[in-house]
Amino acid sequence: MRLLLLLAVAASAVLRSDASGSLGGVPGKRLKMQYATGPLLKFQIWRVFEEYMRVISQRYPDIRIEGENYLPQPIYRHIASFLSVFKLVLIGLIIVGKDPFAFFGMQAPSIWQWGQENKVYACMMVFFLSNMIENQCMSTGAFEITLNDVPVWSKLESGHLPSMQQLVQILDNEMKLNVHMDPIPHHGS
Repeated sequence: MRLLLLLAVAASAVLRSDASGSLGGVPGKRLKMQYATGPLLKFQIWRVFEEYMRVISQRYPDIRIEGENYLPQPIYRHIASFLSVFKLVLIGLIIVGKDPFAFFGMQAPSIWQWGQENKVYACMMVFFLSNMIENQCMSTGAFEITLNDVPVWSKLESGHLPSMQQLVQILDNEMKLNVHMDPIPHHGS
């Protein structure tokens, strides 16, 4: 009974995360924070975001800073979604005791028979292995920074995070360039 309750809670959590994360057809909830009203500096990683945000907002008080999750390629998102559903179906079959191999006229493998004899362990193994693979599919290792939608740093290309000094230097250069590149207003005669 406890296992059924645990599985029901896990299933509802997965369904809630899928429902809340699929806003406008884009999986994954985008976390955003806005500050100030100047140029837009966008970070696409959350862990380091707060530290960089604090330093940058002190140095550039007019800059708006947003942080959001960097979404993986669609194929990996689809694999993770499929595994999420497949995991729940497989756990349900283990609990109910239905042999899906009999439906195809096949003999059940020994791991299925072990799963029927050890339902709690089998369900936990399916749940945790599936979650591990889902997390691996959704992990990108990205740290992408854009200023007004122009990329200024990419961990995917460089292979490392910028130091705080590097980031400040990049922003100083970009801000100076943007000041010099502002269009001169044309006055109509």
